[in-house]
Amino acid sequence: MPTVKPFSPYPGTSGEQSRLLVAAIGSTELPRWCRHRAATGTPICLLIKNTDQRSKDYGNILRSFRPGHADYTYLHKYGLRDPRGGGRASARLTAPMVAAGAVAKKWLAEKYGTVFRGCMTQIGDMPIGFESWAHVPNNPFFAPVADVQAFEDYMDALRKSGDSCGARIRVMASNVPVGLGEPLFDKMDADIAWAMMGINAVKGVEIGAGFGSVTQRGSTHGDSLSPQGFKSNNAGGVLGGISTGQDLEVSIAIKPTSSILRPRESIDLAGNPVEVSTKGRHDPCVGIRATPIAEAMLALVVMEHALRQRAQCGDVVVATPDVELLHRQV
Repeated sequence: MPTVKPFSPYPGTSGEQSRLLVAAIGSTELPRWCRHRAATGTPICLLIKNTDQRSKDYGNILRSFRPGHADYTYLHKYGLRDPRGGGRASARLTAPMVAAGAVAKKWLAEKYGTVFRGCMTQIGDMPIGFESWAHVPNNPFFAPVADVQAFEDYMDALRKSGDSCGARIRVMASNVPVGLGEPLFDKMDADIAWAMMGINAVKGVEIGAGFGSVTQRGSTHGDSLSPQGFKSNNAGGVLGGISTGQDLEVSIAIKPTSSILRPRESIDLAGNPVEVSTKGRHDPCVGIRATPIAEAMLALVVMEHALRQRAQCGDVVVATPDVELLHRQV
């Protein structure tokens, strides 16, 4: 678990957010699928109660739409909407993603030694360099750097201005078996992108070099092979929709928080112009807590394909060595 820091000028992964999040989702109940710290074989179910909702915080927007939020589209799709926190569009719905991902991470680690890691690589217009994975659990930003004071100051100023910003998150999986994924409609990278776009506030996904591939030459982008393994990983660990055995490398873009204090133009239920300002407990950057969610979704996709591979091609044997596996064993 990430180390909880005392800094709390915003509800991020600091002590303040930890308090808010625990109060919001309540305790997790473990029904009878678990006995003596092990699954019994019955379907796994976790019940996370939303015990600290504050519906009154949304009283001033009951008849208007928040720009950037799903209020407007939900109303037109279903003929009604739940403005109290966003209903099904609420970021609290990412809690089950993380819970399910924990199961996938555990199974993959025991079966293949697969390890998932993630970090924030940019917050707003501030890029974050990479120093070490060891720093990630020791600060509220999941940043791979030792000093995060500049980011804390940035968030403090943003919160005071009543505005929000986006973020960029890197997530990866190591020790992934070669051969996972399907060649057409269930490609590994397609399913990863699909899963990542299902996370609240995600507006972009890159696999490997991603959009950087546009400026690369074929002589550079194609990852050369050697008896010791691949010499680069522009493909992000996937070729033809099938895992290469290299690290799966994924990057996602998180949009700015839609619920902000700063007034914005909108309309009410009758289509009349109004001004909207959202009060209550809202992060100036939801990307701060997105890293564990992205890790969880990546784990769920990998586990799905690992189970499918075991069922469909478990008896396939080839003479060509798995160069990445051999390289890891050296």
